[in-house]
Amino acid sequence: MDTPYDCQLCLAFPVELEEEVIDILRSEVNYVSGFSIVPAEGFGAGARLGTAMEQVRGRSRRRLAQVLMQAVHVQPLLDALRERLRSTEMAWWTMPVTGFGRFA
Repeated sequence: MDTPYDCQLCLAFPVELEEEVIDILRSEVNYVSGFSIVPAEGFGAGARLGTAMEQVRGRSRRRLAQVLMQAVHVQPLLDALRERLRSTEMAWWTMPVTGFGRFA
């Protein structure tokens, strides 16, 4: 089965940046045809605990944006994100997509 996607880009970011990330992803129609945003919690050295609740719980409220795309478009999209949104609290990674389909 041929898939239009060969890569998943995942962006992890603080919940406070959610609307800004959504706006950027929605504006990059040459690279992004759609995406999902899911709630997450960050642990470890890269997770800044900004609120009292996060400090008590020991984890930060985060969001993950999952973007299925062509791998050749990852770098231009990352460049666009860096240009419009500078944050040391954002992380990204990619994973190969070996299949994609719909049930109907």
